[in-house]
Parts: sequence; structure tokens; C-alpha cells
Amino acid sequence: MARSGILETKRLRLVPFSSEFLTERYVGWLNDKEVVRYSEQRFRTHTIDSCREYMRGFEGESPSFFWAVLSKDPSEGHIGNISGYVDPPNTLADVAILIGEKEVWNKGYGSESFSAVVDYLFRKEGMRKVTAGTVSANEAMIGVMKRAGMHQDGRRLRHYVFQGKEVDIVHYALFRDDWLRSKNQPCAGNEGQCQR
Repeated sequence: MARSGILETKRLRLVPFSSEFLTERYVGWLNDKEVVRYSEQRFRTHTIDSCREYMRGFEGESPSFFWAVLSKDPSEGHIGNISGYVDPPNTLADVAILIGEKEVWNKGYGSESFSAVVDYLFRKEGMRKVTAGTVSANEAMIGVMKRAGMHQDGRRLRHYVFQGKEVDIVHYALFRDDWLRSKNQPCAGNEGQCQR
């Protein structure tokens, strides 16, 4: 797994995922139909072993990142996970997130952790483009992507079946130049102009 150290936000700590987070609590999120209702994980049954295998996919020479999302409120603790799948030749990363602890939903933790990872991937890893996607019915995730500054850059029509209906997959993205512009930072290009 690529190592990032700990990412800190006002209310959260994003810690590189390790075996200490392989708990029944984590497995329970993945087996909770409400938690994974918009994910293809809803068609699988998970165990500690299947979660360990997933974690192993980030080990060794993998350029990708996998963090446990921890609330700084000790009563909440480990509330979810977030990953950044990195494609080094294309300086591209795709972010996926799961806030599994339902008691903390609607507190903005998804947006806070997602934006921290997007910023990290641009600021420290030098990504050119960061992407994410979801089914079109997942309004909460679409909101998370938009709040991170992403814009829709693709749609696969009638791609999945959700609750008996065909739904689209929507893809969102943010380019480095646009991210820098949003931070009022200079970016590469002729005479300091931001270019894609």
C-alpha cells in the first residue's frame, strides 16, 4: 500500500488501514443492506477473511491508498473507510468511500473525508485528475462529489438495476488545474495561466 501518513481534518483522522480495523463492526457495515444499498457489495456476503483479502490488494507495490476514517469524537471511533485507486502512468486517481456507521450519517463526515483525500491526491501525490462515480439514485454521494468541486464527466445509461429499475452510473471528476484555481494557487501553463 502506498503510505500517506495520517490525514487530519477538523473532526476526522484518516489513518492508513491496517489489520486492527478488521473487525466485526467493519464486516457488519458491508453486510448491512441499507449501508451498501447503492454499491455492488450488496450482492456479496463478507467475512473478516474477505475483508483481509481486500486489504491485501493495497499492500506490496500497490500505488493505491486505503484509509480508515476515524472520528475524533471517541464515542464514534472508526466510522468508515476511503480509498484512492492510483493509475501512475496517467496521473489519475479514483476515490471510493463508505461511511458505514449509520449513527453518524448526515453529519458531513463523508464530504469532509472525501475532500481531504482529493486534496491529498492533488497536493502530495501530484495527480492530474481525480474521479469518482455512483449510481444516479445515490443523491448523497453525488452531493459529496459536487462539494469536493467535481463536475460530471460521463454517464453510462441504464447500466445497473437498482430496486428493480434500470439506473445510470454517473462519473464525476476534478482536474488539477481546476482544483488549483479553486484554492487560488498558481498552476502550470503559459505565463501562469491554468490550462487543461
